[in-house]
Amino acid sequence: MKHPFRWIALGVGAIVVVFAVILAVNVGTDPRAELNTSRLLGKPAPSFTLTRLDGTRLTLADLAGKTVIVNFWNSWCVPCRDELPALQTWYAAHRADTSLVLVGIPRDDSSSAIRAAARTDGMGWTVANDHGAEAASLAYGTRGQPESFTISPNGQVVGSIIGPMTTADLDRMAAVGQGL
Repeated sequence: MKHPFRWIALGVGAIVVVFAVILAVNVGTDPRAELNTSRLLGKPAPSFTLTRLDGTRLTLADLAGKTVIVNFWNSWCVPCRDELPALQTWYAAHRADTSLVLVGIPRDDSSSAIRAAARTDGMGWTVANDHGAEAASLAYGTRGQPESFTISPNGQVVGSIIGPMTTADLDRMAAVGQGL
């Protein structure tokens, strides 16, 4: 065998090429991607019937024709606390826009904790109690909190974010909901 070093170099080169092809094929394929997307995207939003903090009823049908951002949260959730300033800032900038609605739905929290958090944190947006987690767990299939969905005026789920949102995220979700 004349020039064994060439054969070794050729073999190593072939292995590198094979690994490069495997890597190139899999770039952009995040095995966790499915965990970060909602099964509801592109589907009709699940209906809900909730109780606002003032005791009145809130249904998805009440919000028809508007872009709705639904934010599942709870009072003891650290990432929810981290997200709160973005929600407050975004809501303050958009509260006069009657085509947009922000709905906070606490997940797995007591009524007294929900009321205290809404009052203390100055949540001017609609906060509605999800007794029994029927909207959060059963209808929307949330896997934690915070988790948010955008519902278009025609009732389709057009956006979702798992984890804390920024004001830029909220702007993007609203734009997607409005078809912009």
